[in-house]
Amino acid sequence: MRDADFDAEDHDAKRQKIPDRAQVASDLEPALYLVGTPIGNLEDITLRALRILKEVDVIACEDTRQTQKLLNHFAIQARTTSYHEHNEITRSAELVKEMEEGARVALVSDAGMPGISDPGYRLVTLAIGHKLPVVPVPGASAFLAALVASGLATDSFRFSGFLPAKRGERRVALEGIKNSPETQVFYEAPHRIVEALADVVEVLGNARNVVMAREVSKLHEEFMRGSAGEVLEQLKARETVKGEITLLIAKAEEKSAEVETAGRLSVRQRVQQITAEEKIDEKAALKRVAKERGISKSEAYREMQREK
Repeated sequence: MRDADFDAEDHDAKRQKIPDRAQVASDLEPALYLVGTPIGNLEDITLRALRILKEVDVIACEDTRQTQKLLNHFAIQARTTSYHEHNEITRSAELVKEMEEGARVALVSDAGMPGISDPGYRLVTLAIGHKLPVVPVPGASAFLAALVASGLATDSFRFSGFLPAKRGERRVALEGIKNSPETQVFYEAPHRIVEALADVVEVLGNARNVVMAREVSKLHEEFMRGSAGEVLEQLKARETVKGEITLLIAKAEEKSAEVETAGRLSVRQRVQQITAEEKIDEKAALKRVAKERGISKSEAYREMQREK
């Protein structure tokens, strides 16, 4: 999926001698095997994934250097070939030809499940078009790991890959999920996370709950949970933000009939209504209105002043 934080220690000295492939008994059928690899912690690879990586004829890698670290760690000797966004079309055709001639091919990304925000789609569709078996070998996935540990609703969610890098396009994308009944899951680059959260605050409101999951399964794993405004302020206080990031945005809350009615009133009218009905002062009422509308208290105050 994205670059995993593999241990770069040289394991060659510890590697055991592996028999030639011709000497290894295998009942692995010719097919395309989509193999999930660790997103950080090497212990997250499955026994099935290790067996298949040892038995296939070739491993197609997003980055052969990155995958070689994993193969070295587990003493896997297999032919590798590059498969990335710049050679997808030609390499897909080459790999399909090999499979038609009886080869067993594994596809891996740098980390996680291949095809999730990474190359793989072209090869899978071409293999299916040639009536070749496509076999998923499940493994770690950054967005799923972040989702289940987020504390946000998991009954209905949507994963949309990376948020647009350009601010205008990103705000349009956020406008599209403003009233979504699903938890939204995105990947985001560390150098853009602060400006992305600032857009979340402006478009979805300061009070919208979010979770920032950073370096999931790695040494410095971190989950920041809270309102968009709170998480934004915490990140702005840091000198830098590093690591792989998954940003999760809570689904829109269903509004009660009372809140719907309140939304049709101006800020001043709603403040007056609350002070009269609940016998609280204007300052407390203004704070309540700001929270209802997902805006800051200062913004609510300015709007009330404009209504004079």
